[in-house]
Amino acid sequence: MRNKALAAAAAALTALATVTVAAPAPASAAAATIVVERAYAETVREWIDPFTCPTNTVLTGRSHYGDENAPTTYYCSFVLIDGEQAQVHLGDWTSRQKESRSDYSAPDNQAVAGRWHEGDENGGTRYRTAGVYWRGQRVLLANGDISGVYKESSHTWHASGNTVMTGRLHSGDENGKTYYRFATVTLAG
Repeated sequence: MRNKALAAAAAALTALATVTVAAPAPASAAAATIVVERAYAETVREWIDPFTCPTNTVLTGRSHYGDENAPTTYYCSFVLIDGEQAQVHLGDWTSRQKESRSDYSAPDNQAVAGRWHEGDENGGTRYRTAGVYWRGQRVLLANGDISGVYKESSHTWHASGNTVMTGRLHSGDENGKTYYRFATVTLAG
């Protein structure tokens, strides 16, 4: 009887040794759930303060009421993929563009994560871009588009759905026109 029990135990151990446990497969691009979630807002002095979104967030909105002496509010968001926060790798500041005729588009697959304006409409504006990564994979920004027109001195703009800011166009002074560039967050297939 004892030998039968030992033989059965040995057989069970052998069977357990051959069982493999598979780790969950990584989410495919097609099956991934992507959410852009607003996480932060800050109001700064438009005419002098550089602004960069906090760690692992990118710009998804801006609000400005008044001339260059009025404050600007920036809105930053997390990119969540399958519930995990994507990593944001900040780039350098761009060279200055004259604000009254600025036209900025981030490089392909980069979001805007900061803006720095100095002075009035004759002053310079710079942007800071960022690459977004999830599980070591580059997050892509697709279907780029441009917003409708906003009066610079009286507007609030927010990227909708799962989009993030990828640029801005402005002409004139505070009564001039402002447009925002945006794109949809995706993963490679």
